[in-house]
Amino acid sequence: MKKFSKGGKSFHPALVELEDAVVRALPELPQDVLMDIFATLEIPDLIRAGAVCSSWRAAYTCLRNLGKYKQTPCLLYTYKSAGENVACLYSLVENRSYRLTLPDPPIHRRLLIGSSNGWLITADETCELHIVNPITGEQIALPSVSTIEQVKPITTGSGIIHKYKVSYYTGEKDGKDFGIYDLKELCKFLYFKAFMFPDPCTGSYFVVLIHNPYYQLSFARAGDDKWTWLPLNTFNRDCMYMDDILYALTVYGEIDAFDLTASTITMKVTMNKITSSITFSSHYIIWAPWGDMLQVWRDFSSLEQEFPQRRSMYTTKVTVYKADLKAKELVETKSLSNNILFLGNNNSLCLRADEYPQLKANSDASFEFAENPSWKVSEQDPEGSCGDPNQEFQDFDEF
Repeated sequence: MKKFSKGGKSFHPALVELEDAVVRALPELPQDVLMDIFATLEIPDLIRAGAVCSSWRAAYTCLRNLGKYKQTPCLLYTYKSAGENVACLYSLVENRSYRLTLPDPPIHRRLLIGSSNGWLITADETCELHIVNPITGEQIALPSVSTIEQVKPITTGSGIIHKYKVSYYTGEKDGKDFGIYDLKELCKFLYFKAFMFPDPCTGSYFVVLIHNPYYQLSFARAGDDKWTWLPLNTFNRDCMYMDDILYALTVYGEIDAFDLTASTITMKVTMNKITSSITFSSHYIIWAPWGDMLQVWRDFSSLEQEFPQRRSMYTTKVTVYKADLKAKELVETKSLSNNILFLGNNNSLCLRADEYPQLKANSDASFEFAENPSWKVSEQDPEGSCGDPNQEFQDFDEF
C-alpha cells in the first residue's frame, strides 16, 4: 500500500500494515452483502472502502463494473494553476474538492462532449475521442474520427493528417457539398454531444455520438474499430437508453427509437414533430423516477450587448413536458414535486430528493441557473465546452 497524506498528515506504513492485519483477522462478509452496503456509500467513501483489503476491493470493483450504486452527482472542473493533467471533483456531500490526476492527453487540452455513468467522453487536439473514468484513471480510445461516415482525412505528402474533408450528406441529402477543416476547426464543428450506455449484448458498453453535419447519430460498441452511422434522422439534441432501446430527441420535439440489439437496425418514430421550426434552445429527454418520459426545453438569450467581444448566452426559460407516447403529444408539467433535474453536457438526470439529502428539490417548475458570462458559448453548442472558471478553489485533497 502506498504512503499517502491528507491535510498535511502522513500515515506510517507500519501502522497501515497493522491495520491490514486487524482487518484480515475479522470475519469476512459475503461479497453480495458487502456490495449492498457499498452501494449506499458516496464516491469518496466508496473509494476508501475499496482500499481497505482485498475482499473489499473485489466487492468494490464488482460493484463499480456493474454500475449498481447511487451517487450524489459531483461537479468536475479544472483551473489553470492546478496542472494540465489535473481535474478537480467537488463533493456536495463532503463540501470538499478532490484533485484527480488523469492520463494523457492533458485534460486541459480536451473538449468535453459528454458525461455518462461516471465516465467522461472527450476529444483531444487531434479530434480523436476517449472515454476516461476520472476516479480510477482508466481510459479507453474510441474509434478514429476518420471512421465517421462523413469524415475523410487529408494527408500531406509525407502521409501526415493535417486536414479533414466533411461531406454534408445525410440519409436524405446527397454528398455533393463538403467542407475542409483543420484539426482545431473540426473539433468545434463536428462534435455536439456523446453518451456511454451499458450494452446488454456484450455485458460491456457502447457510445452514442451526436455529430455534424446536421446533428446526426453514430454509435460504437466496445472493441469496434469504426463508427456505425444511423442515417435516419437529423437535428438530434439528446439521447437516453431504457429497456434495450435507444431514444433520440430532435430539436423539433420528435422522439425516435432504435433497437441496437437487432441484426438490422431500424428507426421507429414514437412521437411526431411538435414544431417545424428550429428555435435557439437546448432539448433534453429524461426518464423520470415515477415512470414518465420527460422532455425539457431550455431557451437561451444573448448577452452580446453587455459583452460584445464574445457570444455569451444565458437561460431565460425552462419548460418541462411529459411525453405521452400513446396520444403522441406533450403535456406541460407545472411541478417536479420532490425531484431534481440535472441538465447540460452530462447525461440528463431526474433524481428523487429524498434519496439525495444534500440536494434541494424543485418545488415547482421554476428554475435558477448560475450563469458565468466569461464562458464562451457558440450558437452551435449552447452548452459550451470545458473552460477555466474565474474562481480558483484551493481547498482540496488528493484521492
